[in-house]
Amino acid sequence: MDTILFILIPIFVIVVYFILRGNTSKSKNMVKLTEEERDLLLKRVHFYQQLNDENKLKFEDKLAAFLGYVRIEGVGITIESLDRVLVASSAIIPVFGFEDWRYKNLTSVLLYPDTFNKDFQFEGGERSILGMVGEGYMNGQMILSRSALLIGFSNAVDKENTAIHEFVHLLDKSDGATDGVPDNLMKHEYTRPWVKMIHQEMQHIKKGKSDINPYAITNEAEFFAVVSEYFFEKPQQLKDKHPELYHILSETFLQDPAKK
Repeated sequence: MDTILFILIPIFVIVVYFILRGNTSKSKNMVKLTEEERDLLLKRVHFYQQLNDENKLKFEDKLAAFLGYVRIEGVGITIESLDRVLVASSAIIPVFGFEDWRYKNLTSVLLYPDTFNKDFQFEGGERSILGMVGEGYMNGQMILSRSALLIGFSNAVDKENTAIHEFVHLLDKSDGATDGVPDNLMKHEYTRPWVKMIHQEMQHIKKGKSDINPYAITNEAEFFAVVSEYFFEKPQQLKDKHPELYHILSETFLQDPAKK
């Protein structure tokens, strides 16, 4: 008996140590929102405005957790509170329905002052990129145009939000392939109908018979990101005009934003 205790006690101590160390690490990474940041949420983030008090607190907790493990860095600009709030909100909106989502494929968001080119230059000509999820040596990073970020949260008329678009790409990528079919989020029975809907709607867009942004016909991954923007920016409109698309997206994101 003494021999067993002699073996088990050190193991128990080691297990407790690592549990406590993990909890301490999490608490160190947790960022508390300031009153200024909460005020910015109320003024600038429509999704947050529509939530009840309980879900507002839930949104704030998720946003604070995100800011605790993802760095937001300025390239040619100084990061302000509004930048942090809008970038983090863009990340939380698509995953708000998930109990405990962490962007394991993201370490930092680089905010550029304006559009940039394929060589990541934001000065000179040939600059048309608004946002990008990094690949290769840029893996784990996202680049966003600050001007596009601000426009995405200031225009209540259109159905576009560049930052949400890029975070949806990250969700799509989380199953190992950025292909427009988020296998680890979408129920298996929806996969084939979803792919069929993508190609049917692409044909409608090509013929000018759809209100979905034509950029969606680039490929399946861009279709998923573009329609997801529409889903979060103009949910009732998407539900009215494209009920089947809306239904699958609602089941995938575990949200029904048209009800808010």
